[in-house]
Amino acid sequence: MSDVLIGVDIGGTEIVAGLVHDGERVSARRSCPTPRTGGGDIVHRANDLVTGLMGESAEPVRAVGVGAPGTIDPVTGRVTSCTDTVPGWLGTEIAGPLSERAGVPVAVDNDVRAAATAVALDARVREHGRVLHASLGTGVGGALIVDGRVLRGRFGTHGEIAHLIAPEPGHLPCGCGRHDHLEAVAAGPAIAAAYTATSDDDGLTLHEVAARLRDGEQRAAVVVERAGRLLGRTLSGLVTALDLDAVVVAGGATALGAPLLDPFSEALDAESRPPGRNTPVLLPATPDTPVLGAALVAAHHLPGGRP
Repeated sequence: MSDVLIGVDIGGTEIVAGLVHDGERVSARRSCPTPRTGGGDIVHRANDLVTGLMGESAEPVRAVGVGAPGTIDPVTGRVTSCTDTVPGWLGTEIAGPLSERAGVPVAVDNDVRAAATAVALDARVREHGRVLHASLGTGVGGALIVDGRVLRGRFGTHGEIAHLIAPEPGHLPCGCGRHDHLEAVAAGPAIAAAYTATSDDDGLTLHEVAARLRDGEQRAAVVVERAGRLLGRTLSGLVTALDLDAVVVAGGATALGAPLLDPFSEALDAESRPPGRNTPVLLPATPDTPVLGAALVAAHHLPGGRP
């Protein structure tokens, strides 16, 4: 009999939940769009996914782990700080309502740091001592992995990169409202907005920009190259200041592939110090990393779990 947990990843666009066996295999998944009508509705939809998976599981589910946007109180599972990337999210109680309905313990952590918990177990990542995990999704998030452990810090924001000052302004404001933050140039919606600003199209999504990129459209290539270059220029200071050994890039924007990641890697190395430094850029081993990481958050809070 395997150890069965449920991992829930709450993103700005989608909520994904999965049955996780022994912390390493996802056997079933459920997902739904993230409601834009407040934290209560988001938790309600997450609850639906969890109870659906519990009904599918042939074995008892021991606990539920949740990766959620913002700063999370690890004791209460409540959102204590966030931007407007997810409307109505501040103050949302996550752990209590989920635990009450599921009937099992629930643990909650920031979504990017939860995913980084799974990334830290990757053999390729474990070769490096100090690793930045950068997530480019509906927003931008970051986590710092040191010797296989994810650092959190006193205020739970260790490794946060969304509000780093970018060399050039973006076309869509960061969740905090500023145009000169990294999230304003490197988040998926920000890249789509930059493309829209150069075309006659209105409100294109990142998926539509990616399709035009695959079709060889030059306008899309220029916009994506700029996003990668600005990401590399912004993070190069962290590479130097934190003496990073590698960077893991995750999130929906990585679907843009080499047109984004190659300029990122080139700019990262060109502006890091000392000159000639070569920082490996890695991708997560599996797209299930956010769900696996959320399940590990639950495992760590069970009796005998890793602290």
